[in-house]
Amino acid sequence: MHFLYNIVIRVSWAALHVVAWFSPKIKLFVHGRKNSWDILCEQLPKGARPIWVHAASLGEYEQGVPIIEGLKKNYPDIPILLTFFSPSGYEVKKKNSVADTVCYLPMDTASFSQRFIREVNPKMALFIKYEIWPNYLKILKEKQIPTFLISAIFKPEQIYFKGYGGLMRKALDSFQYFYVQDEQSKKLLESIGKTNVNISGDTRLDRVSQILEQDNQLDFMDRFCQDKSIFIAGSTWPEDENVLLPWINEHQQGWKFVIAPHNIKPEAIDKIKGQLQKPVMLYSERQQLDPALYEVLILDTIGILTKVYSYAHLAYVGGGFATGLHNVLEPAVFGIPVLIGPVYVKFKEAEDLVGLGGVISVANGAEFNENANLLISNTEKRKQAGQIAQEYILSNKGAAQQILESIDQQLGPNFFR
Repeated sequence: MHFLYNIVIRVSWAALHVVAWFSPKIKLFVHGRKNSWDILCEQLPKGARPIWVHAASLGEYEQGVPIIEGLKKNYPDIPILLTFFSPSGYEVKKKNSVADTVCYLPMDTASFSQRFIREVNPKMALFIKYEIWPNYLKILKEKQIPTFLISAIFKPEQIYFKGYGGLMRKALDSFQYFYVQDEQSKKLLESIGKTNVNISGDTRLDRVSQILEQDNQLDFMDRFCQDKSIFIAGSTWPEDENVLLPWINEHQQGWKFVIAPHNIKPEAIDKIKGQLQKPVMLYSERQQLDPALYEVLILDTIGILTKVYSYAHLAYVGGGFATGLHNVLEPAVFGIPVLIGPVYVKFKEAEDLVGLGGVISVANGAEFNENANLLISNTEKRKQAGQIAQEYILSNKGAAQQILESIDQQLGPNFFR
């Protein structure tokens, strides 16, 4: 089975080189990995034996941040190497992450994984949430490098729990300990003989809790908001915008609107702008225009949405009508209710918050209109839902500290000396 896996990985890597000619994202995926070896050679101190943290993309990175910050505080002399699988993580964080060195993870071929582990020689490895790469994990186990899976969540439909999932189940043997988000994940792991499991929760709750402690003030938002209430739609896809934009065009009483689309390419921004019937400005125009004169602000940039959410009285988080729900915790931490689309069942925090009433799922435009209008007109209901959302986060934080303490216990007091 491992032999077939290696063939598939090699064929896939070769095919991606062809696809890269036609896809900018795949081009980043392929060519970025060619630079990984140079980055490791130039930026990683010789013989340093770093702590290696791997994240699939930006969301997993955010889960890893509280752990990385804790490791840097506890072991300031040990460098942190952060690797990404996806361009959407690496390209955003390659120059401004909390790690010391950042690069793409080379593909999980037998030769690349052997070379990577040989050159990096990590003291410890942490994989965030979902990333299971059999060749890397096999070598880490052979070299007796302690390896942990952080903020993991397992579902019955995953390959590990199928009759044909032997290779992936075997890959799980490499983890010294699993830190999972919920009881179901623990029981599923126990069903395949994994008892080295701790229910520690989701480190993203620690991450978003930190947002409340930072300075979230933005001059252009102060000028835009004036004395109006603010509705913010974050990480929207065209399917979300088809629901939102007609409602924005119809709604007029005392509210302003911010749209932060997932795709900020000019043609996508122009399409949104063309569908709006209210005065619209772009974030990139904030120096030339007076934000106070506009009812709709489109964020044609990345990296500021978290702070912008602090101005919201009501939020919508995109992806639930499209490819997958984005982060509902970032607006929820500010004590505001969040509307989402119908597809959220694989996102534990969304499932929990929908059940509690802090997040409201809508199936179509009519349901969105009904719920959005109710929350806008009923201030008390809006505040109550927002308090539920914020309390969920604040009462469930603490996973990072629990994980860090457990790892220290697993490794012993002299491991990092």
